[in-house]
Amino acid sequence: MAWNGKDGETEHALERGFTIEVDGHAVPGVYWQPKQGTGDYLVLLGHGGGTHKKVGYLLAMVELLAQRGIAALSIDGPGHGERVQQSRSQKISDFAQVWHQAGGTEAVINDWKAALDFVEAEQGARGTAWWGLSMGTMMGLPVTASDERIKLALFGLMGEWGPNQEDLVRLAPAVTCPVRFLVQWDDEVVPREACLALFNRLGSKTKTLHANPGRHAAVPRFEMAASIAYLHERLDKYPPGSA
Repeated sequence: MAWNGKDGETEHALERGFTIEVDGHAVPGVYWQPKQGTGDYLVLLGHGGGTHKKVGYLLAMVELLAQRGIAALSIDGPGHGERVQQSRSQKISDFAQVWHQAGGTEAVINDWKAALDFVEAEQGARGTAWWGLSMGTMMGLPVTASDERIKLALFGLMGEWGPNQEDLVRLAPAVTCPVRFLVQWDDEVVPREACLALFNRLGSKTKTLHANPGRHAAVPRFEMAASIAYLHERLDKYPPGSA
């Protein structure tokens, strides 16, 4: 497990790449440290299907977080980004097969736990949250349910649906931290009813549903920005050293 020298920067954050070995496979990731402030909080960013750890909308979230002095972390999910096999195209039709061949939900949990372990060992433990939509929720709900270091979460655009549907249904009651959940009312990918059913299963006593008209990828910009404000407000309850 080590920094890999794939470094860079955004307007408001310094970027450091890393690669970790988990159960015999390499997992590439990125850690962003805000240029201003000390990064007293950390948000784990889960990307959507067919994208990767540095997809444009996640970089936009990095900027919003960094402006608030919050650090961020992302890794490539199974079969995505730098983990795409040369012999396989990154097609939606291959998604379920790639997910299961890479170890499924259990492997995703282990990957994210190892990434958080590495960054905490290097940068220190602190209040941590999850932010992820679509596949970002497919990954994030099980990770949040399994890791008590994650104190709150932003989920959405996912329901009782997809290659790990049974895991989402099984683990949703174990998510007890505060949750904000985004739904696109006219979602053409994940049925609205499936999203509402998954929200209903979440075990958190503090959860809110934010629904907007539009298709799967048409989440309003104001909703994205508001989700970061939501995480920041609640992370303030976990000062450095209390993670």
